[in-house]
Amino acid sequence: MSGEQIEVAKGGVGSPPVQVRRVLKAYEQVAEQLREAIAKGELKPGERLPTEVTLAKDFGVGRTTIREALRALTAQNFIRTAKGTNGGSFVNLPTIDHISEFLGASINLLTEARDVSLEEFLEARELLEIPAARLAAERHDAEDLEQLRATIPTEPFDLDTTAQFGYNERFHTVLVEASGNSLLVIGAQPIFTVLQTNLARSSLGQEFHGMVNHDHVRIADAVAAGDPDAAAEEMHRHLEELRGYYERVWRHRHAIED
Repeated sequence: MSGEQIEVAKGGVGSPPVQVRRVLKAYEQVAEQLREAIAKGELKPGERLPTEVTLAKDFGVGRTTIREALRALTAQNFIRTAKGTNGGSFVNLPTIDHISEFLGASINLLTEARDVSLEEFLEARELLEIPAARLAAERHDAEDLEQLRATIPTEPFDLDTTAQFGYNERFHTVLVEASGNSLLVIGAQPIFTVLQTNLARSSLGQEFHGMVNHDHVRIADAVAAGDPDAAAEEMHRHLEELRGYYERVWRHRHAIED
């Protein structure tokens, strides 16, 4: 809701609207300013923040507000806290995995509120994972290929559903990581995780998992061959095959909720 704009009338009929922004709570303003200082490098990784008393004085707020701001930054992995005589709050730049987890949680909330459609999810996957497959074919090394092969079970039907979905998730994670683009990883991972979670909640038979395993083999073969066009095409075909499953699960879930 932060930064939400609302049009209100000013001066009567025909007058131009005024763009009103929601006022942030005090702790949100403090957290935002500290986050900005970290992003600009004014606060360096590993640097200790001033004490709560000092921060409260600098920002002109109470210590409770400072504590809430620090808790918010800790939850987002911008800072870490340590106890003891050498303790305090220290700048801690987020990792790729943590950013993806945070985005995933936020996207999931939007999904539950139905603010994001299935079509938007599927479109985003195509825009992220097809180029990632192309780049993986161009940039992968022997270790990437070994990890990718390891995510494809030789006997998929001997696995339970949880294990099958685990292999599935790992395959897509390794593939995007092999693209060598950290921003693609950050963008693709939470979107895939939310979609995967919705599929895992449904009853999908061996036909589905067999299809997934078969497609993963074809994508991995194209990557191993260093053929970016083939890798992109195989990923596109795979996502198109998944579309029908997602649509059925989505409709069924919303029918139950309604």
